[in-house]
Amino acid sequence: MNTLPFGTWPSPITSDAIVAETVRLASVSLSGGRIGWLEGRPGEGGRNVLVRTDAAGRSEDITPSPFNVRSRVHEYGGGAYAVSGDRVWFSNFEDGRVYVQTGTARPVPLTAEGTARFADLTLDPGRRRLLAVRETHAGDGLPVDDPSNAPIDDRSNAATNPPTNDPSSDSGNDPGDDPGNDPSDDPNNDPGNSPSNSPNNDSCNILVAISIDDGSVRVLASGHDFYAAPTPSPDGKQLAWLTWDQPDMPWDAAVLWLAELDGDGVPGEPVRIAGGSGCSAFQPAWAPDGALWCVTDPEGWWNLHRWHDGELRCMHRARSEFGKPLWQLGTTTFGFDGNGCVVCTWRSDGAWRLGRLESNGTLAEIPSPWTSIDSLIVEGPTAAFIGGAPDRSAAVVSLDLDSGQSHVHRTSSALSIDDNMLSRPEALTFPTGGGTEVAHGYYYPPRNASCRGPAGESPPLIVMSHGGPTGATSDTLNPATQFWTSRGFAVLDVDYRGSTGYGRAYRERLYREWGVADVEDCVAGALHLADTGRADRARLAIRGGSAGGYTTLAALTFHDVFRAGASYYGISDLEVLAADTHKFEARYLDRLVGAWPAERDVYRARSPLHHASRLGCPIIFFQGLDDRVVPPNQAERMVDALDRQGLPVACLLFEGEGHGFRQAGTVRRCLEAELLFYARVFGFEPADALAPVEIRNL
Repeated sequence: MNTLPFGTWPSPITSDAIVAETVRLASVSLSGGRIGWLEGRPGEGGRNVLVRTDAAGRSEDITPSPFNVRSRVHEYGGGAYAVSGDRVWFSNFEDGRVYVQTGTARPVPLTAEGTARFADLTLDPGRRRLLAVRETHAGDGLPVDDPSNAPIDDRSNAATNPPTNDPSSDSGNDPGDDPGNDPSDDPNNDPGNSPSNSPNNDSCNILVAISIDDGSVRVLASGHDFYAAPTPSPDGKQLAWLTWDQPDMPWDAAVLWLAELDGDGVPGEPVRIAGGSGCSAFQPAWAPDGALWCVTDPEGWWNLHRWHDGELRCMHRARSEFGKPLWQLGTTTFGFDGNGCVVCTWRSDGAWRLGRLESNGTLAEIPSPWTSIDSLIVEGPTAAFIGGAPDRSAAVVSLDLDSGQSHVHRTSSALSIDDNMLSRPEALTFPTGGGTEVAHGYYYPPRNASCRGPAGESPPLIVMSHGGPTGATSDTLNPATQFWTSRGFAVLDVDYRGSTGYGRAYRERLYREWGVADVEDCVAGALHLADTGRADRARLAIRGGSAGGYTTLAALTFHDVFRAGASYYGISDLEVLAADTHKFEARYLDRLVGAWPAERDVYRARSPLHHASRLGCPIIFFQGLDDRVVPPNQAERMVDALDRQGLPVACLLFEGEGHGFRQAGTVRRCLEAELLFYARVFGFEPADALAPVEIRNL
C-alpha cells in the first residue's frame, strides 16, 4: 500500500465513470403486475422517460423522444403520469398538456393547447376521467380564480400533432440535485425546478377532472392556495384530497378533506379529517375494507392513522416518521397488500425501514438490505420502490412480500465500486447549539485500496449541506461522495436542525433560524471531527447547492472555520428570494427567516452578499445561466466582491443549465473543477489530469 498525501490518491472513480450510464430514478408505479418508473437521463439533456416492464419482466422505454414526462405544478411537479394496462397518461414538460399513449405508439394530446399545467394524475376509472391538480398563471387565458363547479374547458382536442420542439433542452431541474453528485439522488432533497418569472401569487391551483374521452376539464374543488393527492374511493362514491394555504408549507399544516360525490362526480361539502394548524396530513389512501388511511402528526411525528365511522385513530404510535415533506406531488410511503395489510416505510435513527402493519397495530419489519426507500407502491403480493443503501446506488426494486425475494430492475449508476474502495458512512450525532442540542449526519472516512495517508496526519474534510432546507441527506451509495473519499478526503453529510426524519420539533428548529442553526450545525460537525482527529482543522471545506449553497455561503461569511468553499447556484441575497419567487415558496421564508418586508433588517443581516467584506477564504462558484430561482447575478456579485478583496475566487457559468445541473458534461466539469480548486487552495497535486480553472488572485 502506498503512502501518499491526502487528496493525491489515484482513483478509478473518475468523473467520466460517474456520469456514464447514470440516470435519475423517480415515480414508481405498479399496474397489473407491470412496474414503471421515470428515468431522468443526463445524456439526453435530462429528459424524463417512462420505463415499464413487460409480461416477461423485461424493461422497455415507453416515452419516445422528444416527449418529457414532467410537470411544473407547484414548480416541483410530481405525479406526472398515470397508468392502466397498456395505456399511459402523462404531463409533457414542453407544453404542459396531458397526453395519452397506448403501448409504445405515438402519444396523442388529450387536453387542449394552452399554458395550464397538470400534475398528481390519478385515474378514476368508473367515471372515465383523470383527477389532477391544475395550475394556471396570469396571462394563460384561463381564470386564475374560478370557484365554480362548471366545466372550464369543454373543448375537444384542438390539435392532434405532438410538439415539434425538443423538450430535452429544458434547463430546469428536479428537487434533489446535489451539486456535482450522482443525478440519481433522492428527488425530495432540494427544490430545483425553474419557476416562471412572475409575481408571487400570479397562479391559481385547483382540483380538476379530465375526461379521458374528450379531454374536457371540470373543476372539482377550488378556493385554497394549494391542492394535492386527489384520491377516489374504490366504490367511486367519495373523494379525499389535501389542501394548504399560505404562509404554510404542506409539512406545516396540510389538511385532509373528504366529500361525497354526486351523480356527476362533483364533491359535496367536504369534511376535515386531519391536519390544520400545527398538524400536517400526508398521503390519503383507501384500504380494501373501505377505510381511509393517511399519515399525520398531531403528536409531532408522522404516524399512520385510520379514518372509519367518523373516527380518526392512530394505528401505530412511534417516534418515527412514516411521511415525507411534500416537495413533489405523488410522494408515497405506504400501500395495501393482497391481504389488506399496510406495507409501509418509515425513518428512524437516520435510516428508512420497510415493514407490515397488522390490524392489531403490530409493526413487523420486513428484512431488507435497503436503508433508503422512496416512492413505495404496493399491489397484491408485490411492493415496488426506489431503494438505496451504503453499498448500493439507488435502484428500482420489486419485492415479493410472500417469499421476501427482491429483484433489481434498474440501477441509477452503472459504476461498480470494489468493496475495498468503498467508504461506508458512519451515522453521527454531535453536540451543537452551545452544547445544549444535537445535530446529525453521516461521516465518510477516506478510503482507497492502494493508498493511505501519512502517519499522524488527518485528512481534509468536505462538509456537505443539503438543500431544501426542509430536506434530508441519505446514506445511499453516491458515486460522487466516493469520488472524494477515494482521493483522500473525509466527508461529513449534515442533517442540520431543520431536516426531516427526526420529528416536527427538530424540523421546526430552523424556523426563524435559517442561516443560523443550519450554519451552526455544519460548523459544529466540522469542529467535532477535527477535535476527534478525523479531520484536519486547517483543511476544512464546505459545499452545497441552492439552499445548501446559502448555508455554505453563510458559513463562510459569518464564521472563521472553513478554509475553502464551493457554492452551487447558492442563494446570497435573501431579499431577492423573498421579493420574487414562485407561489409555492412565496411565504416559505416567513417561517424560516421572518415576515417580509416587515423584517427586512433580518434578511439583510443574514444575506452573505451584504456582508461580503467579512469573507476571508477562497470560494468557487458554479452557476447556470438560465437559473430563474437564483439569478446568475447573485453569484457574479459575490465573485466581484471577493475579487475586490484580493481573495482567491473562481466562477464557472453554464449555458443551458438552470437551478440544478442536468447535463452529463456539466456534472463532469464541476467535479473536476472543484477538485482542482481544493488542490490549489490546500497545496497538493491531484493524480487526475484536470482541465484548467481560472482562479483569480491565486
